[in-house]
Amino acid sequence: MIKDILRLKYQGGLSHERIAKSLAISKGVVSKYLSLAGAAGLDWKATAQLDEASLERRLFGRNENETRLVEPDFANVHIELRRKGVTLMLLWGEYRAANEGCRTWAYTQFCGHYKKFAQTLKRSMRQHRRAGEKLFIDYAGSTLALTDGTRAQVFVAAMGASSYTFACATADQSMRSWLGALARALTFYKGCPQLVVPDNPRSLVSQACRYEPTLNESVREFARHYAVSFLPARPFLPKDKATAESSVQVVTRWILARLRHAVLADVHAADAAISALLAPLNDRKFQKIEGSRASLFASLDSPALSPLPAQRWQWVTFKTVKAHIDYHVEVDAHRYSVPHSLVGVTLEARVTDALIELLHRGQRVACHARSARRGGFTTVDEHMPAAHRAHKQWTPERLIHWGGEIGANTGQFVTQLLLRFRHPEHGYRSCLGLLSLVKRYGPKRVEAACTLALELGAGQYRNVRDILANGRDLIERAQPEPEWVAPEHDNLRGAAYYH
Repeated sequence: MIKDILRLKYQGGLSHERIAKSLAISKGVVSKYLSLAGAAGLDWKATAQLDEASLERRLFGRNENETRLVEPDFANVHIELRRKGVTLMLLWGEYRAANEGCRTWAYTQFCGHYKKFAQTLKRSMRQHRRAGEKLFIDYAGSTLALTDGTRAQVFVAAMGASSYTFACATADQSMRSWLGALARALTFYKGCPQLVVPDNPRSLVSQACRYEPTLNESVREFARHYAVSFLPARPFLPKDKATAESSVQVVTRWILARLRHAVLADVHAADAAISALLAPLNDRKFQKIEGSRASLFASLDSPALSPLPAQRWQWVTFKTVKAHIDYHVEVDAHRYSVPHSLVGVTLEARVTDALIELLHRGQRVACHARSARRGGFTTVDEHMPAAHRAHKQWTPERLIHWGGEIGANTGQFVTQLLLRFRHPEHGYRSCLGLLSLVKRYGPKRVEAACTLALELGAGQYRNVRDILANGRDLIERAQPEPEWVAPEHDNLRGAAYYH
């Protein structure tokens, strides 16, 4: 949130009031952190390179009482000025005296901020839009009928200075449809405005308020991606977004009315039909001024827009997850690994159509390709403890190769151990037991013990262990006597004697 304040002020050039309304905080909070940043000598370039912990140290390294700025209660000032004999100088003196020891506005600043406050009081006036400043968005009340019996919703966007209009069809008015259509609009305009002014739909605004509306987290993520700020219109005050209202009316008359007899198979067909009529709408000449929406956009809004980011926005949802004892978190019934040092820590999962990003205090600690396999696991070896990585590296081929290096009979015994089980993993422990025997008795004795175990038909680890423990491999075995063969002599008659 502090980074958003500094970005909107230093990079976007917005006023305290607009920043406060955009981020759903008070102007006092905005002033406080901008004052802290100024005292710390921070600009946006330096702030963007700091993580949250470093930024906190830079801002609050000094005494908070020395940097805290006390905002006057201008509503009370405005009321007190109605009293006879009360002046701004008198009220400024009382404000300074009541907040002695804290930072306060000087008299010139006090009067300037009060003037800005007085200008916000309710009145009707013709609004003058600055080039590239605001983009107004809304959904048209009219919809388009589809052949399957459903109706396509029509999203409308218009630039504040030129009224250059964009429209597209969506299946519904969910948050995903709102933000997806807005992303298409920014691509259509080939740039980003400073402010996006919607109504107060529940899809975007979680808590509507005349003074401090609260935006949904995905909306804030969208704003950070495109470096824009959302400033919802006040509830039940359509004049705050008069440009959007008039653009909806124009789209209804010049596009939707022409499509009233069209046969549209689906939302994509409706979207294509609307896109074909956008250029004629924007090229229509104004009645009272020279030019058209397209020509005004090219001369006014387009040069003032900020460039688009390198990557287009993707639909993002956030979920709070916790790393379990197996250093995995669960997202949509699939488990993804995180560094084992984060076991038991609550993390934030940033979920897109293609990726799962896991964040800890704003820093990305893991990133995985999203998997649709329910009940499955996605594990990165670097996230595992050293002992787990070593265990994972054991394979039947590696164990057999290790046994063959000790001796041919040891390799044959290891193969026999692995074949005894239905799953080779069950024999890993027995093979690792043989490895421990090599460390204790040496490879020659283990080879001799395995040879004896194979001759006896003993195929378990404990048989080799017992042979080595009893020293049976050290006993010299008697050589088998050769088969007796009668010697040759004259007394032997032979087969020919009996013919």
